[in-house]
Amino acid sequence: MGKQAHLLVGERDFYIDLLFYHTHLHCYVVIELKIGDFEPEYVGKLNFYIKAVDEQMRTEADAQTIGLLLCKNKDKVVAEYSLSDINKPMGIAQYQLTRTLPKRLQKMLPGVDEIIKGLEGEL
Repeated sequence: MGKQAHLLVGERDFYIDLLFYHTHLHCYVVIELKIGDFEPEYVGKLNFYIKAVDEQMRTEADAQTIGLLLCKNKDKVVAEYSLSDINKPMGIAQYQLTRTLPKRLQKMLPGVDEIIKGLEGEL
């Protein structure tokens, strides 16, 4: 179906390295290419692409999408850990940086001047 196949997920653009449709199996095949050694985070990206293809392209007539990750090398144990139990419950949270501490924490932690003095050995 193409190389650098475009996917729009949310408001962001993503590009699958190679996307095929297997005519005998009647399913999409997502292929991610990596020039280096396998890293566990590659599994998450491949899983994301598979889910996006399933949601946006796959029909009821199609079999489950297949994902293939091609790397230069892989540590078999690391790969097994990365792929096992991929259906574990996980979540994503967002954090926010702030320049001031909440009032309740200001009383519990040293101020900037105290920290500077401590670093200079004056405490």
